[in-house]
Amino acid sequence: MIEIHHESISNIPVLHVVKEGRKNAKLPIVFFLHGFTSAKEHNLHFGYLLAEKGFRVILPDAKLHGERSDGRHPEKLIFEFWNIVLQSIRELNDMKEELSQKDLINSRIGVVGTSMGGITMFGGLARYDWIKAGVSLMGSPSYEKLARAQIESLEKAEMTIPFSNKELDGIYAELRKYDLSLQPEGLAGRPLLIWHGKKDKVVPFQPTSDFYQKIKADYEKRPERLYFLADNNAEHKVTREAFLKTVDWFSEFLL
Repeated sequence: MIEIHHESISNIPVLHVVKEGRKNAKLPIVFFLHGFTSAKEHNLHFGYLLAEKGFRVILPDAKLHGERSDGRHPEKLIFEFWNIVLQSIRELNDMKEELSQKDLINSRIGVVGTSMGGITMFGGLARYDWIKAGVSLMGSPSYEKLARAQIESLEKAEMTIPFSNKELDGIYAELRKYDLSLQPEGLAGRPLLIWHGKKDKVVPFQPTSDFYQKIKADYEKRPERLYFLADNNAEHKVTREAFLKTVDWFSEFLL
């Protein structure tokens, strides 16, 4: 049996998924981060399969999402995108610290995310060495490049950008601190699985593929720790193959 607990960790609403009777045990943990305009409940299938393997799984709602939504339309919410990502990176550490204080967490910690959540995962890898394995599903490590492309796309759509050029420069400068494509040495050989569809029109495939090619040499001694799964036909939707591979990945490197 699998238990699902609706809780708050560091004032963040989460779903806490774990095997029956194991809630208070010290377990390997996986944080699952959802995508833009999604919510924690939408990814329970991941939580179930990972919990079956023996993980404690924490699925939080990101800022302005799920229980934290203020009803803002996605066209307005897009301008909070990077604030949400950066806050989610900080909140990862907050949740980890609270779980550690409760003695519910060991050193085997993984993070996986879809789309915005995958982007957040890459930033987490850039900032925290306590993340021992990561999975990106449709994410991107190239923060500055993606942010600039987003602004360009919004301008082409004739949307009013609520930031001055000076403010945008400040945003790009802040994002560079979390941009793993600019500091790939931060990976330090940690296990990383990347899945991306080649037909993705939301988070472009090529920058993520380029990043993989850039870091391959760093894994020459432990090639099994880096895997890039490119789907020739997938658009911006995670396939069953991808989430089964995610479960296998964490089972291999964290159990």
